[in-house]
Amino acid sequence: MATSTLTASAAAPRVGLSILILAIAGFIILTTEFLILGLLPALARDLNISIPLAGQLVTLFAFTVMLFGPLLTAKLAHLPRKPLFVFVLLVFVVANALAAAAPNIWVLALARFMAALFLPVFWSTASETAGQLAGPGNSGKAVAQVYMGISAAFVFGIPLGTLAADALGWRGSFWLLAGAALVIAVLIHLLLPTMPAAPKQAAGEKQTAILKQPRFLAHVLLSTLAFTAMFTAYTYLADTLERLAGIPSSQVGWWLMAFGAVGMLGNHLGGRMVDRNPLAAMVLFLLMLAAGMLASVPAATHTLWLGVALTAWGIAHTALFPICQVRVMQAGARAQALAASMNISAANAGIGLGAIFGGLGIRHFGLESLGLLATLGAAAAVVLALLMMRRPA
Repeated sequence: MATSTLTASAAAPRVGLSILILAIAGFIILTTEFLILGLLPALARDLNISIPLAGQLVTLFAFTVMLFGPLLTAKLAHLPRKPLFVFVLLVFVVANALAAAAPNIWVLALARFMAALFLPVFWSTASETAGQLAGPGNSGKAVAQVYMGISAAFVFGIPLGTLAADALGWRGSFWLLAGAALVIAVLIHLLLPTMPAAPKQAAGEKQTAILKQPRFLAHVLLSTLAFTAMFTAYTYLADTLERLAGIPSSQVGWWLMAFGAVGMLGNHLGGRMVDRNPLAAMVLFLLMLAAGMLASVPAATHTLWLGVALTAWGIAHTALFPICQVRVMQAGARAQALAASMNISAANAGIGLGAIFGGLGIRHFGLESLGLLATLGAAAAVVLALLMMRRPA
């Protein structure tokens, strides 16, 4: 039977290089999803559309991942990993190039839809492939390395895209991503070992039993509420910095970069705390998130206090990513693959809902309302987490 790992110790450098390439691919793919958040003001101006309408491109992407991701991943699971990854990266080349050339929002929406279809295909298989490459005893470290690229996309993808947009225009950011995806597709073709599809689990049909467990479903709902609160405000953070804080568009990318940099501390703290008490960690960082989002609007005209509010917001925002993922996987320990997929769908549902609620808030109450609206969403998540803590079984 085909082997998926390089057995000789001399092959270790190649394994490390392959995992690094997968991590970079993850960074490019996840950056494609979240890049647009930093481009909304420039994109809306160029296409002559409103910010709330532009924000619905975020909703489209998130809901496409949520609705089609698990089905498409299952349909393609039988394919060997190397050509599958090359195909996914080429889809992202075409999608980002189409976005860069889009003459209107409809073509841009089509480009976003194409990318969204295949994002979860990569996300659901890359960590598994890294574990196969590294072999027994090293899979955990390999998976962590791949997810470092994904975490980096959450933290730095948006500000890097915003800075590139300032230098190259928003279309230039998409052209840059298209070129990067093409380079990684070529590297995967040249350097990644030939690997078979993952074998089917004998008891795979029993994994869906967790969907009948109210406790597990409550954990999934908690992720949806948390991400809805997070992205009600975060989707429009670039616009908030420009219009409320008066920060020049050329400097917004640097502010987002700082937001992401402090978020790396949140990623570290969240990863350490979630193993001890996942729900307590959720409550702590949801409260910090709410405080930062709520304070950001009144602090917008005071640079120092705005920095303090964004620091609290950024730490909590990034901490909640690993906390939600680990918490849901622990709750569905008997079917962790399905549990992880459910959390991805829940997170994207929240991202899409957040973009919708934030857009409605801007339309009906003004940009200044986002801090309060997002805080109310965080409060709902806190209430659910506390109720779950009172009934641990």
